[in-house]
Amino acid sequence: MKLDDVLYKKYTDLIYSKTGLSYELNKKYFVEKRIENCMEDINISDFLEYYHFIRFSPNEKEFYKLINELTVNETYFFRDFPQLRNFAEDVLPIIVKEKERKKDYSIKIWSAACATGEEAYTLAIILLEMLDKPEVWDIKIIASDINNKVLDAAKKGIYDDRAMREMPQEYLVKYFTVKGDRYHIDLKVKKYVEFKRLNLFNSDEIFKIGNCDFIFCRNVLIYFSTESRKKVVEALYHSLSPGGFIFLGHSESIARISSSYKAQKIGDTIVYSKQLHK
Repeated sequence: MKLDDVLYKKYTDLIYSKTGLSYELNKKYFVEKRIENCMEDINISDFLEYYHFIRFSPNEKEFYKLINELTVNETYFFRDFPQLRNFAEDVLPIIVKEKERKKDYSIKIWSAACATGEEAYTLAIILLEMLDKPEVWDIKIIASDINNKVLDAAKKGIYDDRAMREMPQEYLVKYFTVKGDRYHIDLKVKKYVEFKRLNLFNSDEIFKIGNCDFIFCRNVLIYFSTESRKKVVEALYHSLSPGGFIFLGHSESIARISSSYKAQKIGDTIVYSKQLHK
């Protein structure tokens, strides 16, 4: 039995209404296979029956099992190195200098859509390397994702060669313990990262994460519709501290989504920040 286009739209409308994730008809084969995997797990063979099950179930556990199947979690340490270099060497010092002037030794970063945790741990390593005395700073990195399966893996902090392919050798030696063919992130990095499940389409959840100096929301908005993308970016704006910066993926542009952010060239890159209060 195949999933017909009418029922497929019911599925995608349901997914969109709860998550903002958009799956057009050209993604039907991909979505159908993921639905079939979930149906098989609970011995349902009819697409309509499964649709009713995830829509009307008193809890959303089965619905989010499907979301776990659908969300793409391609990531690795130091992904998009040029952008991270710009963050570390050009943008971070601006925030650090201002905070030192105010004697405010706290830095808060949000890694939104963190997947299996490589981005969040990368950011922690960068702070440990770039701050003159990291031990005097209150470093907090919030790492969130809608997919609780990848969050469980992120909390363990155990990785294979694929995740480490861009890891500088000196950091590998300094911040990891090698056990067989696996790399275990050290506690001195893990202690700065707090993982939590969060749906970026839920603005109320976003608003609870406030006063961020930096937000990294890279390579996730491409899975949202134009309308839901705007909603997410505007909500993220409220979670930034005045003067705080947001980083998107290299193929994404804040300018095409929202006019709230201030664009400026820092180093060799255009970056976006929240306006300072006048």
